[in-house]
Amino acid sequence: MTASDADIGTMAVRDAHRFDDRALADWMARHVDGFAGPLRVEQFKGGQSNPTYRLSTPRQDYVLRRKPPGTLLKGAHDVLREARVLTALAATDVPVARVYGVCEDDAIIGTAFYVMAMVEGRVIWDATFPDVSRADRPRYFDAMNTTIAALHRVAPVAVGLGDYGRPGNYFARQIARWSAQYLGDGQAGRDPDMDALVEWLPANIPDGDESSIVHGDFRCDNMIFHPTEPRVLAVLDWELSTLGHPLADFAYHALMYRMPPDIVAGLAGADLAALGIPTERDYVAAYCAKTGRSAMPDYQFYVTFNFFRLAAIFHGIKGRVIRGTAASLHARERAANFPRLARLGHAAMQEGTGTAA
Repeated sequence: MTASDADIGTMAVRDAHRFDDRALADWMARHVDGFAGPLRVEQFKGGQSNPTYRLSTPRQDYVLRRKPPGTLLKGAHDVLREARVLTALAATDVPVARVYGVCEDDAIIGTAFYVMAMVEGRVIWDATFPDVSRADRPRYFDAMNTTIAALHRVAPVAVGLGDYGRPGNYFARQIARWSAQYLGDGQAGRDPDMDALVEWLPANIPDGDESSIVHGDFRCDNMIFHPTEPRVLAVLDWELSTLGHPLADFAYHALMYRMPPDIVAGLAGADLAALGIPTERDYVAAYCAKTGRSAMPDYQFYVTFNFFRLAAIFHGIKGRVIRGTAASLHARERAANFPRLARLGHAAMQEGTGTAA
């Protein structure tokens, strides 16, 4: 995703996402230590899944994440899971924003929500890091690599997340979940490339299994970087986090090397050597070194799986656009890109099996 006015900054709260500001201020006065009004509420432009707001007060600014209003698919938009994982990771090496309060009562603003710290820094929307010097780009990529490796080294039980998901059989469960969501959303339609992935993936899951905390959407534009240093201050958007396979999570992040930049933050077509960005092979090797692995032999399967999974997410966005519940101004554009992602997934599948044309 490239930086644009549609992604950056705040705006007046959209009509579909308005709520009673006074009710929120009253709740924060009771539940958020140090809160003092008056409160001003604006909506962030970026982010298509859960409406996100900037809460400004004379003393401090906060961020509010909530479930969107309207009819939702079962298990989707679970902001309370986000709050739980952020709280659990607060004492680890994984940089996250502080959670100040969680509200499960829909009566306050219409849906469940949580309030966290406003982390000031930079969000990098373009995976080529255009505003960073060539000499510094490898350090930014190393910071991302180090951060996802740190997440995968966290022992779930040690931070109270032993029950955050079902350990084991991650690929089988995820493929079944996203296939069911895709096949079950008749309004969003079918696609032959996606149908091929639905058939091929469950029959080609690699042997062996691992389990760790996974983010599920680890991209450069889901991080806040230090204003001037190659350092990650906070990882954002944990809606898809669970207990899962760390190599699936890493491969999703590394998908940036194959991703067209007009879909989500990607490097496809970029001159990596001229930019000073490590190659995909070197980036994979660096992660292996940070996590004590000698290699990643099933990497191509993980890439195929992640194109499929992202295509399923975009298919879900397409359904929400049709139903009128999508939160983002660029949701329609993402919905239109669903067939491209399915095509990329099918191509990766053929590459991995040696059947590419």
